[in-house]
Amino acid sequence: MNDVLLAPTPQRWFEVAADRWRELLVDHANCEKKAASTALSLIFTYADDLQLTDRLSRLAREELRHFEQVQKMMQELGVPFVRLTPARYADGLRKATRRSDPGRLIDLLLCGALIEARSHERFVGLAPRLQAPLSEFYSGLAASEARHYGVYLRLVEHRAGQQDWRARLKHLAEIEAELATSPDPQIRFHSGSPLQGAL
Repeated sequence: MNDVLLAPTPQRWFEVAADRWRELLVDHANCEKKAASTALSLIFTYADDLQLTDRLSRLAREELRHFEQVQKMMQELGVPFVRLTPARYADGLRKATRRSDPGRLIDLLLCGALIEARSHERFVGLAPRLQAPLSEFYSGLAASEARHYGVYLRLVEHRAGQQDWRARLKHLAEIEAELATSPDPQIRFHSGSPLQGAL
């Protein structure tokens, strides 16, 4: 699955993220809400696409369930909710998407696949650096991210020619790799390599 990612997460991200796991857990809760919101937005926008609405309604329910689990983990670990500024990652991908259909839908689905692939990679790499119960929690979530990646990619495969969507995936993956690896003033679940004193 991670073959679609053109660059691995920098080791510095894992080092800083493991040290600042409380902030990361808060941002993780936000990410789960955003993932559910994205799926619901696509359901509303493409309500006549029954296959898409069926697949994404199930995905949205699972994302909300993950949000509930993250909230419970925050309570158990004594992590208060604080408002965090959003990462540049999602905005950077959104700016790269086409503005009209059918290209817009294909791009949104491909971005969803890339985000899930990156989440899977980071859960897998971060879990061994954390203590229980967070390490087990993140290990368990990695399988869900792999499944969600598959949902998005299969939706693309049913809506675009093989050559077209693979070329588009490569283009978006190049942008994703830059966002996920370049120096970043923030530390977020999908931020780049943290600068010294990252917020």
